[in-house]
Amino acid sequence: MPKNLDFKQGAAMVLVGVSAAQAIIEHFNLQPYQKILIHGGSGGIGTIAIQLAKYIGAHVATTTTGDGINYVKKLGADEVIDYKNQNFEEILLNYDAVFDTVGGEFYKKSFKVLKQGGIIVSMVEKDNENFREKYSVTTINQMTKVNKENLEKLTKFIEENNIMPCIDKIYSFDKIKEAFDNKEKENVIGKIVIEIINN
Repeated sequence: MPKNLDFKQGAAMVLVGVSAAQAIIEHFNLQPYQKILIHGGSGGIGTIAIQLAKYIGAHVATTTTGDGINYVKKLGADEVIDYKNQNFEEILLNYDAVFDTVGGEFYKKSFKVLKQGGIIVSMVEKDNENFREKYSVTTINQMTKVNKENLEKLTKFIEENNIMPCIDKIYSFDKIKEAFDNKEKENVIGKIVIEIINN
C-alpha cells in the first residue's frame, strides 16, 4: 500500500486508481497539452483520472453537477460542464481523448467532441464499430486489470505524485444498507467506505 495513504484511503483507492491509471497512462498514453474529457469527474474513478491527467500536464474538461462542480475545480479541472444545464458536445471540440465512466447518451455524444484519430475509452459501453468508423477514432471498452504489476505501478505513482482518493463518507459495517441507499439517492463525490472493526 502507498506510504502516504492510510488503510481507509487505500481501500478507496485500489479499484478506482487502477482503472484511472489504466485508461490515462496505458490506453491514452496521455501527453502534456493534449485535451481530455473525463465524464463523471466527481466520481471515484473521475477524481483520480483528473489528478493523473493534470499531473501529466493535459488540458482537462469534465462533466459533473451539484457539489461536484467546485470539487473538480479544486482538483484542477480546466473546464467544468454542468451536465444538468449544459450540453458538453456543444461546448467542447477537437479533443484527443474521452474517458467515459457513465455510458448511454454521454458515450454517444462524446464522439462529436473527439478529433479524427482521437481515442475514447469506456468503462461501461462495448466497443462501437459503427461510431469508430464514422468518426475515424479508436474505441476501447476497458476491463480493469487489478494485478500485482498494475498495483505496484499505481503505488509508485501515488507515492511520488501525492495522488489522493476522495472519500465522501465512512460508514460502520452496521450502516451498510444506509450507505448503499445514500449512494443511490445522493450525489456522492468520490467513494463511500465501509469500516469493519474486529472486536
